[in-house]
Amino acid sequence: MKISVIQLNSRSNKQENITTALNIATEAIKSDQPDLIAFPEMISFNGGTEIEKIQSAENIPQGQTTHMFSEFARNNSVFIHGGSFFERSGDKVFNTSLAFNRQGQVIAKYRKIHLFDITTLNGNTYNESDTVIAGNEIVTYDAENFSIGCSICYDLRFAELYLKLAKQNVDIIMVPASFTLQTGKDHWSTLHRARAIETQSYVIAPGQCGEFTDGANGIRQTWGHSMIIDPWGHIVAQVSDGTGWATAVIDREYINKIRTNLPVKNHRVLK
Repeated sequence: MKISVIQLNSRSNKQENITTALNIATEAIKSDQPDLIAFPEMISFNGGTEIEKIQSAENIPQGQTTHMFSEFARNNSVFIHGGSFFERSGDKVFNTSLAFNRQGQVIAKYRKIHLFDITTLNGNTYNESDTVIAGNEIVTYDAENFSIGCSICYDLRFAELYLKLAKQNVDIIMVPASFTLQTGKDHWSTLHRARAIETQSYVIAPGQCGEFTDGANGIRQTWGHSMIIDPWGHIVAQVSDGTGWATAVIDREYINKIRTNLPVKNHRVLK
């Protein structure tokens, strides 16, 4: 199985963001023929004011982003992990990932569990919960006989979620993100490699890169460095600076070999 990660610089123009994302995905298909394409968090709308964020939210499955992903998956006979976008829910939204099969059908929906309410060391404040409602369900789905677990961005810091996914015997874990420059430069690679090593799974990390304007907070910077990590913790594919994609082969035999030779799941004492 081949997976391509797409790196974007999404801003507050939904149509432009989606068009750019699908154009890059088309280039990845022409070049690498992936079976699954993974997009980053906030694919269709990134930044804007709190009101604009809520206004950008969509109903599922009727919304624009769902429709365009479904059509793209069907027309190209490819699995899609649709990063994340805002799903409408009353006065607030969910930060939601959708997965699509080759026929364009929605096969999974995951709502981000851990919300990004933090202050970085340089004083930048983020309050995701001002707009977003936390999800509460662990979600997996199957693609080409691989079991895939779902997570989004800040979820990455909470190992217990990933250990629960490991207990469900996932082979691949998705982590679409819009990681900040301040946290990404120090933690991005370390955290993803740790999650891959402890779960003995491939970790797929498509990210946002570059700058966007976040309402009254001004210019925000994202880290990029979208990548794919194997179950031994090696980075096997990575996007360079700017928008683009990277592709890697997911090797079932390699997963099995690592889990057989280093059977950490069988050695766990604390449950």
